[in-house]
Amino acid sequence: MSNDVLKRLEEVLEQRKNADPDSSYVAKLYHKGLDSILKKIGEEATETVMAAKDGEKEKIIYETADLWFHCMVLLTQQNIKVEDVLNELDRRFGLSGLEEKASRKAD
Repeated sequence: MSNDVLKRLEEVLEQRKNADPDSSYVAKLYHKGLDSILKKIGEEATETVMAAKDGEKEKIIYETADLWFHCMVLLTQQNIKVEDVLNELDRRFGLSGLEEKASRKAD
């Protein structure tokens, strides 16, 4: 189910690239450019951290959804597919975090 939701969202975000900025929040973000998208990601990350500090499960879920959404706006704006990120997560599966981090230093 989760991959399906991500793929459907990706399709909508892709369509919004060509939409009128006055007709869509996402189209407006795209129109404003990368800095506006990055600012939203920073805001949503901060709100996610604050929700976690408050310890309210529903608030954490809500803010994490906002953060993921805006990260997906960035990915789509940069022409990066959800599948690319999922493949990277899959590649890391089974590696310890320390092994994965060490492999990045070797690159």
